Amino acid sequence: MLVLTFSTGIVDAVGYLGLDRVFTANMTGNVVILGMALTGAEDLPIVGPIIALLGFLVGATVVGRVLRKAPTGWTTASSVVFGLVGVGLGVLAAVVTGLQGVPVEAGTTAPPAALAVTGTLGVVMGGQGAAARRLAVKDVTTVVVTSTLTGLAADSRLAGGTGEGWRRRIGAVVLILAGAAVGAALLRWHIGAGLALAAVIALLAALLGHLKARETP
Repeated sequence: MLVLTFSTGIVDAVGYLGLDRVFTANMTGNVVILGMALTGAEDLPIVGPIIALLGFLVGATVVGRVLRKAPTGWTTASSVVFGLVGVGLGVLAAVVTGLQGVPVEAGTTAPPAALAVTGTLGVVMGGQGAAARRLAVKDVTTVVVTSTLTGLAADSRLAGGTGEGWRRRIGAVVLILAGAAVGAALLRWHIGAGLALAAVIALLAALLGHLKARETP
C-alpha cells in the first residue's frame, strides 16, 4: 500500500501538471478546485474535475461491488484489481504517448482526448482506492494523506497518545510527496513516462502481494 501511495503521487502530478490542473486520485483537491472554478476564478478548469470525479466514483463503485463478498485480507480478487490498475495505467501511458496537444496549458479547455484520459485515470484510481480500502491498512488509503496526517498528530505523544503507527503514517506522507516530485520531473521528459512508471509499480505490487498472500496460511 505504501508503494501504491508513491505511484499515486506520480499519477496526480501527471494529472495536475499535464491535464489542466486536474487531480485523478486526490478527489479532495478536485472538489476544492471545482468550487473555486465555479465562482469564476481565473485559469481553473470545470469540466476536467467533474469528469475525474465521476470516473473515480465509477471505478470505486465497480470494485467495491466486486470485492463486497471477498474474504478479508489480500485475496486473488485484490491481485486482479491491482493488476488491472497497472494494465490500465500502462495502456494510458501508451495512449498519451501518441496524443498531440498534451500536456494542456492551464486555463485552456482540454481537448476531448485529454478529457478521456482524465476520466479513465479517475476510474483506475477509484478502483485502486476501493481495493485499498477493502484491505484496511490503517491510515494508508493510497489516494489521500489528510486522514494519515490527522492520525499522526492526534495519536502522537504530544497529543497524549502512544504514537503507534507513526512510521507507517510518515512513510505514506513522504512517499506521496516523493511520487509527486518524480512525476513532475518525468513530465519534463514526456507525460507518458510518469504513467508508465506508475503502471510498473502497480503491477509489481499486485504480483508481490499475490505471492505473499499465497505463502500466508
